[in-house]
Amino acid sequence: MSMQFNRQLPLPADLKAQYPLSPAVRKIKAARDQEIRAVFEGKSDKFIVIVGPCSADNQDAVLEYVHRLAEINEAVKDRLLLIPRVYTNKPRTTGQGYKGMLHQPSPDKAPDLLEGIIAIRRMHIRVMEECGLTAADEMLYPENRSYLDDVLCYEAVGARSVENQQHRLTASGMDIPVGMKNPTSGDLSVMLNSIQAAQSSHNFLYRGWDATTTGNPLAHAILRGGVDKYGTCVPNYHYEDLMRLCELYASRDLQNPAVIVDVNHSNSDKKYKEQIRIVSEVLHSRGCSGTLRKLVKGVMVESYLEEGCQPIGGERIYGKSITDPCLGWADTRSLIFNIAQRA
Repeated sequence: MSMQFNRQLPLPADLKAQYPLSPAVRKIKAARDQEIRAVFEGKSDKFIVIVGPCSADNQDAVLEYVHRLAEINEAVKDRLLLIPRVYTNKPRTTGQGYKGMLHQPSPDKAPDLLEGIIAIRRMHIRVMEECGLTAADEMLYPENRSYLDDVLCYEAVGARSVENQQHRLTASGMDIPVGMKNPTSGDLSVMLNSIQAAQSSHNFLYRGWDATTTGNPLAHAILRGGVDKYGTCVPNYHYEDLMRLCELYASRDLQNPAVIVDVNHSNSDKKYKEQIRIVSEVLHSRGCSGTLRKLVKGVMVESYLEEGCQPIGGERIYGKSITDPCLGWADTRSLIFNIAQRA
């Protein structure tokens, strides 16, 4: 085999025992889970803002960002539910580039998956301990989520993973909201098929076990735009796109119809400043229709301490993305308060 097995990694149960949640943190997690669930079940009209770096590349910078977010949360928590993006593993279109803290706890050093698994668990725990918030991450590797399944309050299945059977079946066994992104082609039927699969019960192989799931009624849509056959970005955040999604939801027997609009990626063509305008349009569309007001539960925004992005090599600016470009803190703060006034 052209594969080298470097070392056996710890079982999730062993890592959780080594880095456990305190009773206080468990209480925070339970309360936040209930609050977020109420939004997706239509019992709360709070608007969700999933916001944070494209990739969590530096623990100190990420924690500083979330501390700032927690301060804002105190001012807007009556209207908004702020969920920090703490994305610790990154899909790479060509397989090249920084794959996230899971692979490289230090971007300047060689990959170390054992140290990476420890680093991401500790960081998510620190977010709860220090800031009182619970975070979102991407389910890039379904079997790895067992290391974090007791700390996350939201997970996303990315555009390149949404057609994968193991992602869909694993999502069906989760007890938190899972957002299924439309694929890079923009095909909404693929996304809805994935939601239907995640909301259904299944029997399958998971981490060497014969596993049965009951289905996840909180599985929902994330619109992130797509690209056509020429590679041109085709956004899907406009009023007509949202109404079309309403119609597609109505044609299927799905629980808790909901959508989060990802305002970056192919919706903004990665022009990060456009996120501000796109959020404004989504809020306007939501205000024009009672149906959309019920369907559109929130937005997803890429933001960090410093705006833009920078190459991974050489000297780096603290708190500036080394993957996709992000809004800076000043714009983020203004945007969140604007959302709170309009949502």
